[in-house]
Amino acid sequence: MFRGIDEVDWASLRHACGSAEDVPGLLRALASADPAERETALDRMYGAVHHQGGVYDATLACVPFLLSLAVREEVCDRAGVVELLVSIGGPDDGGGGSDDLAARARAVLRAGAEVFVRLAGDADAGVRRVTPAALVRFLDRPERVLALFRERITVERDDRVLLALAEGLGQFARRHLPAGDAHAAEAVDLLAALSGPPYGPGLRLAALGQLAQCAPELLPADLVPTVVRLLRDRSGQRVRGRLAQDSPGVDTLAGRLRRLRPSDEEGSRLLRTLHSALGGRVADRVALLCGQLTSPDPLDRCNAVWMAAGLFREWRTDAAEPVALIGTQLGAEESRLHDAAVAVLVELCQRALPAADHLHALVTCRPELRIRHGERGAPTLGGPLKALARTGDARATPVLAEVLAGPVVPHDLGLVIPHLGRAATPLTPALRRRLARVPLDCPDTPERAVPLLSALTALGDAESLPWVLRLLRGMPEGLRLRGAVTEAAVRALGAFGGAAREAVPDLRGLLETDSAVAAADALWSVTGEAEAVVPVLLRQLTGPGSGPYRPAAAADVLGRLGRAARTALPALRRMTDSGEASERAAAACAVWRITGEPEREQVLPVLRAAWTEHPRTRPAIAGCVAALGPRGAPLHDLLRAELTSPRRHRADSGGYDSHDIHEDEGLLRVCRGALGREGGG
Repeated sequence: MFRGIDEVDWASLRHACGSAEDVPGLLRALASADPAERETALDRMYGAVHHQGGVYDATLACVPFLLSLAVREEVCDRAGVVELLVSIGGPDDGGGGSDDLAARARAVLRAGAEVFVRLAGDADAGVRRVTPAALVRFLDRPERVLALFRERITVERDDRVLLALAEGLGQFARRHLPAGDAHAAEAVDLLAALSGPPYGPGLRLAALGQLAQCAPELLPADLVPTVVRLLRDRSGQRVRGRLAQDSPGVDTLAGRLRRLRPSDEEGSRLLRTLHSALGGRVADRVALLCGQLTSPDPLDRCNAVWMAAGLFREWRTDAAEPVALIGTQLGAEESRLHDAAVAVLVELCQRALPAADHLHALVTCRPELRIRHGERGAPTLGGPLKALARTGDARATPVLAEVLAGPVVPHDLGLVIPHLGRAATPLTPALRRRLARVPLDCPDTPERAVPLLSALTALGDAESLPWVLRLLRGMPEGLRLRGAVTEAAVRALGAFGGAAREAVPDLRGLLETDSAVAAADALWSVTGEAEAVVPVLLRQLTGPGSGPYRPAAAADVLGRLGRAARTALPALRRMTDSGEASERAAAACAVWRITGEPEREQVLPVLRAAWTEHPRTRPAIAGCVAALGPRGAPLHDLLRAELTSPRRHRADSGGYDSHDIHEDEGLLRVCRGALGREGGG
């Protein structure tokens, strides 16, 4: 199987980590009798030879040897080798792409496709399970691929292999449907047959998921009840021991990824495929989630919790029923299910209100969950209490008061206070006392001070002024993250307004520092002295040391100054034509707020383009339109369209972080407020 391996000039070839001299050893290790050696070698192949999907000249040179390994029955873990070959062949897009090495690798795999034909009937079920994807991608005779699939479906007895065959049929159909290929229609017919009796529930679910992707018109009219019934039938047949967690094994990347998979990875994949294919059929997906969340099987419910998170991140929908059902999982004995429910409810913020009763009951009866003590780092709020506070439910306030009164205060407690709004007012004295006790020169001063300052800023507590100034004046130079504490303190002073006049000298002293924009903003709030802050903000717009993000922040402050910032108009107008989208939008908003006119030849086109092309700018633009009142009418159509859009504003941006739902809900509130005040909605 390694004939000719020593004739390759591996030293002249490269992979992600440099010279490919180590590759012969890795290839030989894949055939080792030692499981640890095999897994380590496969880990290294993904880490260097095929790093992040890359194809190098060393990768190309490996393909013939990997094909040889795949057909040798004495080689263990051949399924992993086939998976590696499929990955090297690239995504299932049916095309070549522009990368020459990747195209050559695909050509070699297509030339060697008879290997995968042989493996379709291999004695190892694991090998048979990963082979259908290879057949679809690399065997260029569609009629033969279909014949092989028909044959294997007839004789196959392993459930997981049958699921892989159904998935392969879906891939085949999607590959050939755009060309109107008759073979695609045959594949769809096969899937339709597999979606009904006499086939088992798992295979039927797999076939329905693939049909939803390539032929949704063939789905049954009673899709949701059918899927829920099949899911429960499948759960009833599941052999529990087979789905237990893998043993720890070797600490490799491949091993760690395998251990991070859901405990019922197969069920998760089946329903995730279906949810993804249903896409905008949100009512069906919500009904399906409710069915999953009421399953007798905790593994089904755990999978549903994570799928609910995906739905809520992408779609604006009435989620009250599934959220309430997620709340009922908080009492689950299974830690995986409980933890999943907590994590999703934390992310949902106010959308988690239907689960607030369950959250409150949990933090009341289990005080140990109020604070989370990690192995490393400072203690943080426990997930249930954080989720309750982020809903805005006032019942979180007395629980947070108990936490504040205790010996350990989580460093992130202050970050949930803004979510509670005025309901958090009773916490003000305790927050103030805690701020007064923050040391000025400890390594963890920023982590302790910034959340407390954020909380007192949200509450507008001017009585905390002495302790804010204590921090601002007393922190030593060179303190780690001193700038973050300074900016948080300055924002607090700005929130206190005229009550913070004692801080004016301190704010003036910061106008030539990295905190200049925040200091100018606060100084304007405290004194209303435009002549002192406009020159500073102008320098941040255009100066060589303005730094990333500062031009947009400076423009935002200038806009809030209104007509008092007229001297900044030339620079702001120039900024609308250059820079990042956020900077152009901020400058256009500022021009509009300063002049009171939309300047249709400049401001409106910039804002419309930013709104459409850069969804991240929408909250800032909507805030500008809202601040303008009736003068914002020229962009009210954008706000109306946003309120009627079923998808979250960043759903097409790719990827979500924990703030996206909160940010999107905030955008909707601003749009409603702006249109409601002016009768525009």
